[in-house]
Amino acid sequence: MTVARSEEILITGGAGFIGSHTVVELLSQGKRLVIIDNLCNSSEEALHRAKVLARNRGSLVFYKVDILDAVGLERVFQRHRFSICIHFAGLKAVGESAQIPLGYFQANVTGTLNVIQLLQKYNCRNFIFSSSATVYGLPVSDGPIKEDAPIGALNPYGRTKQYIEEMLCDIAKSEPNKWNIVLLRYFNPVGAHGSGTIGEDPNGIPNNLMPFVAQVAIGRRPVISVFGGDYNTKDGTGVRDYIHVVDLARGHVAALDKIDATVASNKSLGCIPYNLGSGVGYSVMDMIHTMSNSVGRALPYEIVGRRVGDVGSVIADPSLAEMELGWKAEKTLQDMCDDLWRWQNKNPNGYTPPGVVTPPSPRPASYSAIHTLPTTLLPIITTVPKVLFKPIASDD
Repeated sequence: MTVARSEEILITGGAGFIGSHTVVELLSQGKRLVIIDNLCNSSEEALHRAKVLARNRGSLVFYKVDILDAVGLERVFQRHRFSICIHFAGLKAVGESAQIPLGYFQANVTGTLNVIQLLQKYNCRNFIFSSSATVYGLPVSDGPIKEDAPIGALNPYGRTKQYIEEMLCDIAKSEPNKWNIVLLRYFNPVGAHGSGTIGEDPNGIPNNLMPFVAQVAIGRRPVISVFGGDYNTKDGTGVRDYIHVVDLARGHVAALDKIDATVASNKSLGCIPYNLGSGVGYSVMDMIHTMSNSVGRALPYEIVGRRVGDVGSVIADPSLAEMELGWKAEKTLQDMCDDLWRWQNKNPNGYTPPGVVTPPSPRPASYSAIHTLPTTLLPIITTVPKVLFKPIASDD
C-alpha cells in the first residue's frame, strides 16, 4: 500500500489551459507544486498569474522539460519527492493527430510511459490522468454516456487516450492494492478564470469551437465556421456537453481528495474512470448565440460541411463523479461565455504582451522528428540542455 506523504504534487503540462486553472485551485489550498511543461502550446506567464490569483499561497517550482526526455525528467524526480502526479501533458488536436499520428503516439503514449516508469521507480503510485470523452467513439444511443459505455476511439488522438487508459489499468492490476489511478474523461472544457487573468491561448488557428468564437469576437478571425447544419438535433448543428474549466479544475481537486482519503484508510482504488461533464447538451448555435449575448453583438457565422468523424450529439452522464467524488458542475452556459469573453477582451493577444508580435511556437523538435526523420528521435529527446532544468518560481 502506498503510504500517505506530505511531499509535493507533480503536475505535468501545468502551464496549459486546464493545468493552469488546476494550479490556481491547488495553490489556493496551500499545496506544494512542481510543474513541468515544454511550453509548446502554453505559456510560463500563466503560472506567474496563477500564483497571483492564489495570493501567493502554497509553493510552485517550474521546470521547462519535455516528458519525452526521460533523462531530464528523472532529474526532476531526483530533486523532489512526490505524493501524487496529475498528468496533463500531451498533444490534443484531433485534426492534427490524423496528420501526424506517430507524433501523437510518441508524445502521448511514450511520454506517459516515461512518467509512469519514474513514478514506479520512486515509489509514488498515485496518479490522475487527463483523459477524454473521445475514448467512447460513436455513441451507441442518444442518451448520456456512462463510464461503462463501449470504448472505441475514432481518431489517433482519442486512441492515444484509450491506449493510455488500458495501459494504466494493466499496471494497476499488475500490482494489486498499490495503485490509486483516476481517469478523468473530459467532455468539452470552455470558459476562463472569472478574473479574466488566465484562459485558453492556443497557438495558431484554434482547433476547438469556443476559442475560435472568442477570436472572431475580438476581431482576430473574420467568421465562425459551423461544421454541419443537417444533424438530427434541434437546430441541425452538433450538440456537445460543455463544462466550465474552473469546474473541471475542481474535479481534479476532488479526485486528489478521493485518493488522499483512500490512502489514509489503507485501501487502494486500482484504476477508475470518471466522466467530467455537465450532463447537459448545447448546440453550436446555442454557443454562438450565448457568446453573442456576452459580447453584446451578433457574431458572424457560416454553415459549412460536416467534418469526417463528427457525430450529432455527445453528452456525459456525470452521476458517478457526483456520487463517488462529491463533485458536480456548477457554472452555467452564460458563465462560460461571460468568463471566456472577459479573458479574451482583457487579453486580445492571449499571454503575448500588447505590441509584441511572436510567431506561433513550433512543435518541439522531438515531435517533428517523428514525422520526418524517425532515426534522429533518440538523440533529440535525450540531449535537452541542462540549463532548462532550473526553478523559475519558488516560494520554498
